[in-house]
Amino acid sequence: MAAIDYEAEYNNRARVPEHNEIFARWTSEAAAYREARKADAKLDRKYGTSPRQHVDVFPNISGGDDAPLAVFIHGGYWRSLDPSQFSQMAAGPNAHGIDVAVTGYDLCPQVSIAEIIEQIRAACLALYRKHKKRLTVYGHSAGGHLAACMAGTDWKQISPDVPADLVPAAYSLSGVFDLTPLLKVSMNKELRLDDKQAHAVSPLFWKIPPGRTFDAAVGALESSEFLRQSRIIADGWGAQKAMTDYEEIAGKNHFTIVDALSDPKSKMVARIVELSRQTQAR
Repeated sequence: MAAIDYEAEYNNRARVPEHNEIFARWTSEAAAYREARKADAKLDRKYGTSPRQHVDVFPNISGGDDAPLAVFIHGGYWRSLDPSQFSQMAAGPNAHGIDVAVTGYDLCPQVSIAEIIEQIRAACLALYRKHKKRLTVYGHSAGGHLAACMAGTDWKQISPDVPADLVPAAYSLSGVFDLTPLLKVSMNKELRLDDKQAHAVSPLFWKIPPGRTFDAAVGALESSEFLRQSRIIADGWGAQKAMTDYEEIAGKNHFTIVDALSDPKSKMVARIVELSRQTQAR
């Protein structure tokens, strides 16, 4: 069997040469959505001390006060991109009565992946303390990893004043859940992982609290490693009695897979809405 070229398998920008055009489109669409929602969006709510530790909250468009609350986490391999490029990822759920918080976080190498996990936990705690609602978390790429980390957390171990199942459900798009292959790629100069750290921040290896639901979606055009990453988290957490689902999205690559989130009619949005309503019903 030929050795796996991890550098090629995890270099999504090289696999999608038009990624810069996609990023520019995201930025434009996000700005347009913020402009459309400027009357009611609650932007730049701080949950920590650094400039990137903030959430942008987009209320559902029906105006209901007792709406489910979901959280979107952007990708960029924990070292790039900005939440302001992803405001439109709230649009699909917003159209179905779901409030959405789009959250930022500090980036590697200024902080470690372990510190980023703690920052997203802090954002979730801040949202719960303000809104008193359990959360459904969805995210893309590194954000998919972080979404899994939130669902895999026993929240009573983090803070005694919140439910143990603060995040009972999560939906990942093109996530990475076993970070040990990243020890073999050049980006690890910025991620600064060693073997112990890579295992510690890999939710694949965590003991999962009971009653969790986790969906792992991935673009059918993605690398074999990204397909494997989503399969193994669905299988591994499923073996721990979590409710899991694995899906390959036909015709989508690592970047175009997220476009469905801005489409209220997409199957992906319907599933996130379903999970959000189930979370609220708890």
